Amino acid sequence: MTDKQKAYLTHQRHLVQLERDEERRLHLEVIQAMPLVKRVAKGYSWYPLQVVETGYGIGGRPAVTVVREGEEAHQFRSGTSVNLFTTQPSVNGPQRSGVIHYVKKNRMKIVLGGEDLPDWLQSGGVGVDLMFDERTYVEMDRALQLLETSEGSRIAEVRDVIMGVRAAETRPVPESVVAHLGHLNESQRAAVRSILGAEHLSLIHGPPGTGKTTTLVAAVGELVKTEGRVLFCTPSNSAADLVTMRLAEMGLDVVRTGNISRVEEEVLRHTLDIQIAGHPDTDQVKKLRKEAAELRKKANKKKGRDKGLAYRDAGRLSTWARQLEDRTLDHILGTTQVVVCTLIGAAASILNNHEFKTCIIDEAAQALEPATWIPILKANRVVLAGDPFQLPPTVKNREAEKKGFTETLLEKCLLKDTPTSVKLKSPLPGDLVPAHGNLLQVQYRMNEPIMGYSNDYFYHGKLKAADIVAQRSLPGVPLAESVVFIDTAGTGFEEKLHKRFKSRYNDGELNILREHLLDLRSSTPPEDPLPTVAVIAPYRQQVVQAEDLFESESRLNDFNMAINTVDGFQGRERDVVYLSLVRSNERQEIGFLSDYRRMNVAITRAKKYLVVIGDSATIGNDPFFAGFLNYVEKHGLYQTAWEYMK
Repeated sequence: MTDKQKAYLTHQRHLVQLERDEERRLHLEVIQAMPLVKRVAKGYSWYPLQVVETGYGIGGRPAVTVVREGEEAHQFRSGTSVNLFTTQPSVNGPQRSGVIHYVKKNRMKIVLGGEDLPDWLQSGGVGVDLMFDERTYVEMDRALQLLETSEGSRIAEVRDVIMGVRAAETRPVPESVVAHLGHLNESQRAAVRSILGAEHLSLIHGPPGTGKTTTLVAAVGELVKTEGRVLFCTPSNSAADLVTMRLAEMGLDVVRTGNISRVEEEVLRHTLDIQIAGHPDTDQVKKLRKEAAELRKKANKKKGRDKGLAYRDAGRLSTWARQLEDRTLDHILGTTQVVVCTLIGAAASILNNHEFKTCIIDEAAQALEPATWIPILKANRVVLAGDPFQLPPTVKNREAEKKGFTETLLEKCLLKDTPTSVKLKSPLPGDLVPAHGNLLQVQYRMNEPIMGYSNDYFYHGKLKAADIVAQRSLPGVPLAESVVFIDTAGTGFEEKLHKRFKSRYNDGELNILREHLLDLRSSTPPEDPLPTVAVIAPYRQQVVQAEDLFESESRLNDFNMAINTVDGFQGRERDVVYLSLVRSNERQEIGFLSDYRRMNVAITRAKKYLVVIGDSATIGNDPFFAGFLNYVEKHGLYQTAWEYMK
């Protein structure tokens, strides 16, 4: 390993520590300092709860399912660390740590630490708190340490290729090998060939709507013909669930390990828990565990040598159960075609004895680099897929952000391959190009006017709209008017800052949006179905205001409407998208609208009609937005908000 590589990994470990310290500080100073009533109101706690189910999961870990009353928004997600507690007085051990297995509406399943279920579960006063998740940072740091100490191994080879200190090797794969993949276009088939031929690393650059996941799923179908088994990872549980369903639809044998965000049958039946539950040895495992738990309870009432002997017997039964379950686990994981999990989930102990020829990492442009290395350590070669011109991973520590912690491994590899004006704060340490990126060039979502500005600005005009979408527009809307900018300059619609939540909103923009949507409603021919609609904004408070406004607007009730932040709408699409930019001030401050990747996501969600509402006097001096305004004047419809003020 070179000195540059060592310095690079040391820097990455420093950034991990900065982020870990920041999250711990936020948790201790903000969340834990609140009284319970306020934690519940803020969504950091559920209380009171009803325990509706208890049992034991993989590894004999106790699990509990709880439900709450009320519909308040909350911060709990699958995979999050939590603390289950009781407010009952004089209880022995009133707290137990755990991890959320899934959350669905007001129902939550938690896998607990320890060997047995708490005695106080049915006594009332049960609640759950959000906890600081140390494990993520521990696993990221461990992966970086392993990279630093690996020498003369396949891990070291892959590391050196990715870091650009060793030449990547590829073998040519003839077109005939992928000719049968008729549902893929030429650039998608070329990407599959690249994956099949790469010895160490393949890069798949998938701009919005270009069928990146379709391409990866097809590649998996080819890989399992010769490799038998593939590891497929994503940064989030929700993305892992979607990939699981896509792979299963192809007829592949899939096992989804770890926590899940969706609890529909189509995901559940592929989870490791369900597959173990259906194994013939599982009944014996349950019986042994139950006997061990009963022995431990009896041991608590005994004294002296009898107590020790009872605990010894319980331990033997638990060991027997664990060995039997381990054999079952290894059989299921060893005979499946695809193992799907999150990046952090790849560090789970159940995968310790399993190595893979190929690891595919989807949405790699949303993953912190140290987390990306975790599954790479389990494979002989890696596929990184995503788009560095969409949203980056979230980083809470400002110093870590300034030092490059939001810069992903995919971004660094692709920017080495394609020089841009972007200057990385933490570039890869080697001088070689890790691998050439495969750009997916045909997009299937947007018509040509909607695609145009993003294509020119981010993708050098290399994208092409598929024939099926290129010329489509809403009934009654000319194709040339598929992109609309409604200018609020001069109307006095200034942004406001919510005092409590410190998030910006702009009621004036929402009123214009409503009027435009009402016009769209009245101009849609009665025989035509209404288009699907999304209202998105970069600020959370604008989303809250929009939800309140449209909830009370009965004239628009029959629209299939989604309202969300830009970040929350990544990966989704609608026929019509309204984007409210919010910012309007005399100082021409645009805040995080200046993260153009967020704007790229925002303007590429619409299939047939994109309406952007904003103040040209505020945004017009910014080069990205100045270019967008010029684009609309030439290729769309530029309007003033005065046309909608009634």
